This record gives sequence, C-alpha cells and structure tokens, in this order.
Amino acid sequence: MIRTPLRPLARILDARQKGENPDAIENENKRIRHEQMRDNARLRAEGRLLVLGVFFFCAFGVVGARMGMLASTDRVEPRAHAPGAVISASRADIVDRHGNLLATNFDTHALYAQPKHMVDPVMAARGLVKVFPDLDEAQLVKDFTGKRKFLWIKKKISPEQKQAVHDIGDPGLLFAPRDMRLYPNGTLAAHIMGGASYGKEGVHAAEVIGVAGVEKYFDDYLRDPVNAGKPLALSLDLTVQAASERILWGGMKLMNAKGATSVLMDVKTGEVISMVSLPTFDPNNRPRPAVEGDASDSPLFNRAVQGVYELGSVFKIFAATQAIELGLVNTETVIETKGPMKVGGFRIGEFQGKNYGALSVADIIVKSSNRGTGRMALQIGPKRQQEFLKSLGFFEATPFEIVEAAGGKPLLPKKWTDLSAVTISYGHGMSTSPMHLAAGYAAIANGGFKVTPTLIKQDTPKQGPRVMSERAARDGRMMLRKVVSKGTASFARVPGYFVGGKTGTADKPKPRGGYYKKKTLATFASIFPAHDPKYVLIVTLDEPSENSGDKPRRTAGWTAVPVAAEMIRRVAPLLGLRPAVEPVKPSMVTLTSSSN
Repeated sequence: MIRTPLRPLARILDARQKGENPDAIENENKRIRHEQMRDNARLRAEGRLLVLGVFFFCAFGVVGARMGMLASTDRVEPRAHAPGAVISASRADIVDRHGNLLATNFDTHALYAQPKHMVDPVMAARGLVKVFPDLDEAQLVKDFTGKRKFLWIKKKISPEQKQAVHDIGDPGLLFAPRDMRLYPNGTLAAHIMGGASYGKEGVHAAEVIGVAGVEKYFDDYLRDPVNAGKPLALSLDLTVQAASERILWGGMKLMNAKGATSVLMDVKTGEVISMVSLPTFDPNNRPRPAVEGDASDSPLFNRAVQGVYELGSVFKIFAATQAIELGLVNTETVIETKGPMKVGGFRIGEFQGKNYGALSVADIIVKSSNRGTGRMALQIGPKRQQEFLKSLGFFEATPFEIVEAAGGKPLLPKKWTDLSAVTISYGHGMSTSPMHLAAGYAAIANGGFKVTPTLIKQDTPKQGPRVMSERAARDGRMMLRKVVSKGTASFARVPGYFVGGKTGTADKPKPRGGYYKKKTLATFASIFPAHDPKYVLIVTLDEPSENSGDKPRRTAGWTAVPVAAEMIRRVAPLLGLRPAVEPVKPSMVTLTSSSN
C-alpha cells in the first residue's frame, strides 16, 4: 500500500508562493485519510457480521432439519454403537406370499458380569444358578473371585429371567440390549428359514447374521438398514406349508419311515409353495451340526435339496417323452418287453421277475416296465439322453435360494455307456434331489418349458426355454394320468381332482457298495389337475414299510402314494382349486323318468 504524504512538498511550496496556509493542506489530508480508514473498518466489520450471520443461519438450519428427522422417524435407531466398532442392529422381516410373518426381530437382553464391581460373588453365583439351573455354581464362583474382569453369562434371556437377576441385586451383574431373531411359527418351514446367530458382539449391541437357509442366502439384503422396512417376500404359503408338514409327519409315522420330504411347486413360475423335510428342528433353538454318523440322520439335513438319491421309476416318463419328442415312438407304439435283455453284459429284469410281453409305450409307463423303458433309451442313445436331461437341469445343483441347495449336485456316471442310458431311464445309476425331480415334472406339466425352482414370490410368470414340444408334454401328461387311473398309483385318486403321476421305488445303496434288500426310497411324483396342471407335488419316504398286511410292503404305490393323495386332498382347496366332477362314460349313466 502506498501512503500519501500529509504534507506534500510540491503543494506546500505552491501554497507559500500564493500566500496560503500550508497547515490547511495537512489537515485536509488527515481528514481524507481518516475517512478512508473509517470506511475500510466499516466494510470489514460488515463482512464479518455477514459471515457470522450465514454461519448461524446454517447452524440453526442443520439443527432444525435434524429435529425434523428425529420427529418423523421411529424411536428405535437402525444402528447401534459399541466401543471400537459399529454394529448393525437391524434385520428385515421375512414373510410368506400373503404377508404372513415368518421371521422378525425381538428386543431382549444378554447377561454379563463384571466381577470387580460385585459385592458378594458367592451369593450372586448362588442366585444365578436358581434362575439358570444349567449353570455351574462352582465355576461361577471361581470366575467371580478370580482375575477375570468381564464374563458373558447368557447371550439371550427372557424378561422374566431379567427381573429375577434384578432381584439378586448385585451391581456386578449387568444387561446388554440385544436384537433376537424370532421365528413365531416354531418348527414350521424350519429348513427354509435356516436360522440366525450373533456375529460381532458388544455390551451395547450385537449383530444378527444368518447361519443357514434363506437367512444366510439373503444375509446382505436382510442386514442392509435400507431394507429394514421392506420385508423379504417368499413364495411360500404358510397355510399350505402347515398342512403339508402335518400330513407328511403323519404319513411318515404311519409308514414307519425314518425320514420324509415333499416339494409343492407352481409349474409355470417355479415358485415353491411348500417344502418339507423331516425330521425337523426349531430355528429358535437351532441344534448343533452332527460331527459323526450319517449326515442324513441329522434334523438339520434338508432332504429336499441336499438329499441326492436314485429315485427309481419316476424317471421313466422322461425316457418316454424324449422318445416321442424325437419321433421314435408314439403312445401307441408297441415295444417288446419280454426277456431276456442284456446290455453291457448285465441282465435287465422287471420288478419281482414279471414278464409283460408286448406293450404300448403308454402301458410301459402304466405298468412301469424296466425293459420297455430301457429299449426306448437304447433308441434314444446315451448322447441325446444326456442332452435332454441336462436341458431339464439334472446336471447341476438347483439355483434354489437357500445355501444348502449348492450341496445337492447330482451324481452322474463317469462314463455314459449304453448300460448307463438303460439304467438311468428307469432311475438307477444317476442320483438327483427331489427338487430336481419337481423341476423336471414341471416342464412336462407346463407344456414343455424349463422351470427354475425359486423361493421368491413372482409377480408374473417367467417362461424358460422350450425343452420339449407341446405334443410330447401332452402325451406325457396323458400317460401320467393313466398311471393313476389304472396303474401303480391307483391310491392317488382324489375325488374332484384329476391327479397324474408316477411311482418310483429304489433300493437304498450301502455305504460300501451294493444295495439293501429291505430298505427302499419310495417316491411319488404327481401333477394336478392332470388336464390343466397347476402344481407339481413330490413326496419321498426314506425306508418306509406299510405293515397292515401279512408282509411288509415297501413300494411307493403302498407308501408314498397314499400320503401324497391325502396331501393333495387337503391343500388343493387351500390353493384355490375347486373340485370338479370327473366325466363318466355314457354306458355308466342310467336314464330314469318320473311322472308328476
């Protein structure tokens, strides 16, 4: 800054020559400088006031906006803080297709101790054992009187237990708030729900994480605070699920089976309406995984997707529909089923040594002829058979939305020979899950389109690629209907509903090779109504035995079929299917007349 001198020499000299007072020049310059200084100071002050005003305006705006947000949100915060970490304390609900609650959160508490703050550790331990009989009093006294500064006692306690601990009155016993995952329906749909547990834990909050089922598959979605108010809607129907579980449990006990599973699927969308696996468990108190023995003996084992079995004669319909699709046969084509029949040096026989002779393709399915199906498989050939079964989804684990489904990958032969093609055509030599089977039958039921099983509610049908013609699918449905009307599944006749299906009885393999003679896996794969299919139902019983006669009967026609029929009779009305009067032949109608 250049300062202007108060007594400029040029002006002073000029003033003296003119006889003016030089001091007036200095006074005038002082006045001008002071006015400039005053103006500058005022500008600075006004600028500071403006900045301060803007600051206070923004601050009050932020405070007001925050107060508005707090006033419009729920009192429960979506996230809770613990020392050293941020723990997500929210988890979205899970509901069925009608909005019925399957899983939600419940406010509870955990109990912990700080021994250094305890007044009477021995009395506190004695009081805790009275509230929680499973605790060891001696171990508690040792922990409370030792060097430990912190000790978890119970991760979840009820309000009654919390009050009882309050009554002990020791300041060293403290409570930590918890969000507990609650399954209000108990064991219902347990294998689908899976269960949840705690991840990161602190004294102020704990993170709820999925450990199995949909809880783990959709863990990221359920834990995202953005979705706290948006429940995950499944394709399940809670009412149908409850009825299915009750009927299957009764059927399993009635047929003396060690386990059972069922899958009910929409044939057009692939939505799983119900899925049952028995024995079951309560996800509110999920048991520990088995560390020894057969995994399938554990109640945690999901037979519908993890159970990979040789399913027997239910596979025969795939050989028949593919042969029709390729133009090799039609339903009336006659095939000789009389023995002997050898493939690859192995003899192919019929159930109980029967010999059916020449049969049409439809009758091969109705009578469940191994040789007839095997001869169709030889016409098809191993390569084309592989391509067809692969198109139906039998070569990979189903992309079903529970984590256990990834472990249900089918077991395929190392070399797909002519012998493999024959045995696979009647359900041996290849192991798949009941969920795979449901998807395969759905393709026949819906007119020939591939179906992908899903647990997510679908708003619109999603049509997969075509895997067979409408003609082949229609013929397949007709043959399945004949199996019920005059074949091995006669017990599946449900008045008012046109049921079609196929039985399958497979001997259970031994762990070290070979097959058990008196242990079977009985399956009935059904569609209903057969003339316009809406649903596929698979029922599988593990080691069933129907003992009402002189000898135990273990075939699917005597065990799985009656259970499936009762299930259809109960759930069809729940699904909105009205019973229809099945048309009868004119010869069965008696004309009568009456006079007034």
